Order: sequence, then structure tokens, then C-alpha cells
Amino acid sequence: MLKTALKSMLLAAVASVALAGSASAGKITIESWRNDDATIWKEKIIPAFQAKHPDITVEFNPTAPAEYNAALNARLEGGTAGDIITCRPFDASLDLFNKGHLASLNDLPSMASFSDVAKSAWTTDDGKTTFCVPMASVIHGFIYNKDIFKELGLEPPKTEEEFLALLEKIKANGTYTPLVLGTNDQWEAATMGFQNIGPNYWKGEEGRKALIDGSQKFTDAPYIDTFKALAKWAPYLGDGYKAQKYPDSQNLFGLGRGAVYAAGSWDISTFRGQNVNMGAFKAPPPAGSECYISDHTDIGIGMNAKTANAADAKVFLDWVGSEEFANIFANALPGFFPLSSAKVTISDDVAQSFVSWRGECKSTIRNSYQILSRGTPNLENELWNVSAQVLNGTMTPEAAGAQLEDGLKKWYAPHQK
Repeated sequence: MLKTALKSMLLAAVASVALAGSASAGKITIESWRNDDATIWKEKIIPAFQAKHPDITVEFNPTAPAEYNAALNARLEGGTAGDIITCRPFDASLDLFNKGHLASLNDLPSMASFSDVAKSAWTTDDGKTTFCVPMASVIHGFIYNKDIFKELGLEPPKTEEEFLALLEKIKANGTYTPLVLGTNDQWEAATMGFQNIGPNYWKGEEGRKALIDGSQKFTDAPYIDTFKALAKWAPYLGDGYKAQKYPDSQNLFGLGRGAVYAAGSWDISTFRGQNVNMGAFKAPPPAGSECYISDHTDIGIGMNAKTANAADAKVFLDWVGSEEFANIFANALPGFFPLSSAKVTISDDVAQSFVSWRGECKSTIRNSYQILSRGTPNLENELWNVSAQVLNGTMTPEAAGAQLEDGLKKWYAPHQK
């Protein structure tokens, strides 16, 4: 009996040690596709957290972006994924939550720091459960070359009418490409074109939600007017813009041959690396209209529902919602903007210009990302195609709206009425 009892105790002790090892109490691992900023996590973000929580060790474990979704899914299914999961926006992360891989974070105190728009990329369709802490967004607008503006006596435009007059003046000078944007890759035409200026026409969240509930259609005036405004850019895009790819556009502006660049804030770092003397202005609305900006949710961070270190993981995730994290992240990665209501001081002046628009205009996200790109044809891909065709002059604004609406009608019930 004694021998049996000792054997049982020994087995229990071994099991306890094994369990403790698998739980890795006091240690959490972060899964991410951002292998390009691993140094920032290891040298700035994690040390700042551990200065406040020295009892919790954090390991950053990135996977190449193109491999992340498949690799993460395999690890989650196999029970080997990390404690914290970096979240793609909208459907990819929603799918993980629906499969039971991501935990609800409704009880996280720092969630009170985020608006419904900020949380929309990581919240269930019914709005009841948020499963990732919003980490950063990217903002659309225009970056301009300050040296060229000074040479030509130009000022940043405040209205769409002033914007077109500005482009005409640059074109008349003949030295520089007035507006840098290519249509070869298509996505720029939609992302830095249609989604950049469109919120001023469909009134941001009001229009975006109306498309989702079916009370607005792509054949309605706000969307046709957006395409009409986009079509007016064509004479100012320079020779060869139809064959111009995204890196070509970056090089054209970076080398000082273009005056204005239709931008996403993520381009700031690229042009800093090319020493461009630059400024920024928001998408100018038609005269007399309110302004809206595309402040698009891009990256979040959540918790593996099966983590053995839930308490430590939640401490870290709550800190991600803090003012301290927001300031570290915003300055380490200029052009990626914290989504919380925390006060953030950004040292990069162009990044600060972009984020200042939140206080001047109403914010929205790209209208194709939530729900509307789940079917076939995919709305996001359709937008790429028709936006490029409108800029190329091969499709009218009315035909573009009709193609988008016809595509939605094929699979989305609210647009079948």
C-alpha cells in the first residue's frame, strides 16, 4: 500500500510539473504577421511592458505575412498557438472567433477607451462581443512635396474645387506630375482614390451602414458622384499612369518628380527614407460640405481562447489599450495610429498632420470591408477593377456603380429588394 501511495504521489508530482511547464506561468507568447517590426516589439514595446510587470515574460513570435493565416490556423487547430494572437481586420478574425479560437474581451477595462467604429473590425455582426483589442489604423489623404509647392507658390487645398485648380496650375507649369497614382495594380485606384475621397460624398459611417442595411445602393448619387470626382483626376496623373505600378508611384514621388501623392499614411516611412520634404492635407470635400476621413482599422490583438495563461495575457492586452502603449506604438511606426481615446503625442510632423484630422472631421472605415466582401463577386476586388477603369476612361461612373450593385445583388439579400 505504501509503495502504491508513493508511486501515486510521484506520478501526481510529475504531472504537476508537466502541467506547469505547458502552462508556462508568467510567460506569454505573441503570434503576429508583422515580422518587419519585430525589433520594435523586442526593443521598445515588450521592455516597456515588463518594466511595469517584471513577473510576466513576453515572447514575440512572428510569421511571414503571406504564411501567417495558414500557419496560425494550423497551430490553433493543433493546440500549439501562442497565448496572444495578432488580429487581421474583419472576416479573418471573426472566423477565428466563430471557431472558438479567440476569446471574448468584453470584460477588459481598457475596452472603454475605444469607440464602436474602432472596435468594428473585431466585433461580432450583432455588436455584442469584441474579441481583439484595436491596436492601430491607417488614414487616407494626400502627401505633397513642400519644395515644389514653394517653387510654384501653391497652398494645400481646402475644398475639392481648390484641389482641381491646384492640379491644373501644376499641370500648366509642365515640370512635375501633378498627382501621383497608377492604375496598373488597380488596388491603389480604389484604396487611395475611391475610398480616400468617397466618405465626403456618402457621409462616412452613415453611408457605409446604409450600404450594409440595403437602404443605399451603389447606383445612388453619393457613389456615382464619387466616381465622377475620381474621373476628374485622369488629366493630372501624368504620362504612362495606366502602366504605373505601386512601387513606380512611390519612386516617382520619392524622387521629387511628382507634386501630390494620393496616399495611405503607411507611405510616410517610405518617403522619410527618401528624405522627401513633405506635408499632408486631407481629402478636400466639395465646397460647403462637412469633411470625413477614411481612418481604417488595420491591426488588433486578441487572446487564444485555449491559453493556459489567460490572466497574464489579459494584463498584457489591457496594457495595449493604455496611453503608454499608444504613444510608443505611434512613434515607433509613424503612419500607424492608435485607435484608443488616449492622448498621443506624435513626433513625426506628417504623421501628426494625418492624426489631427480626427479632431476636424468625422471618421469612417472603408465601406467594402465589413460584411459586403463575403460573397461572390467580392466587392473589394470589384472596387479595384471599376475604380481603375473609371480613371482609365474605359468605364463611366454610372456603369461602375451599376457593376458594383449588380455584383452585390447576386449574393447579398439586403440588396435584392
